[in-house]
Amino acid sequence: MDWGNLGGNIIFIIAVLAIVVLFSLFRRRSPERDRPEIVRRLLSEVRINEALIEIFHRQPKPRRFETATWQLNKKKLDFFEQSLQVDLTSAFTLAEDFNQQLKAAKRAKSTDFKLNFDFEKMREPLVKSKKGLEDWLVAHFGGQEPPPKYPGITDVLFGGR
Repeated sequence: MDWGNLGGNIIFIIAVLAIVVLFSLFRRRSPERDRPEIVRRLLSEVRINEALIEIFHRQPKPRRFETATWQLNKKKLDFFEQSLQVDLTSAFTLAEDFNQQLKAAKRAKSTDFKLNFDFEKMREPLVKSKKGLEDWLVAHFGGQEPPPKYPGITDVLFGGR
């Protein structure tokens, strides 16, 4: 084996790897790029929560409302108009309240939690939120789904974000 050229090749390989790593570390994601994904996930949670309201009384075991995307992104939603922000806050605050009541009832091994929560109070903000999110997607992307995001080279090498 010829080890003479190895030194020059290793320096080249290390330089290329250093450039790729630095590029991926210093590449900042703009909030505008994350918005469609946040909206799509919020819309998905709103649709799931609407379906849970519809089937709640037919379920043998009650299920918690979805609030994960809301909890992660509630401080990043200033790009929505004020009325949509209010509707989302109302809907997800009620969902979190229900989840807390459900958790307390399960701890107490009680079943009367079904009677203590007003689902109709939650239905209106969910419907308004769904309409507002769908309208936002139509206004910004021309449809109710954002365009597909294709992975870049750093997503392939280091995994997508």
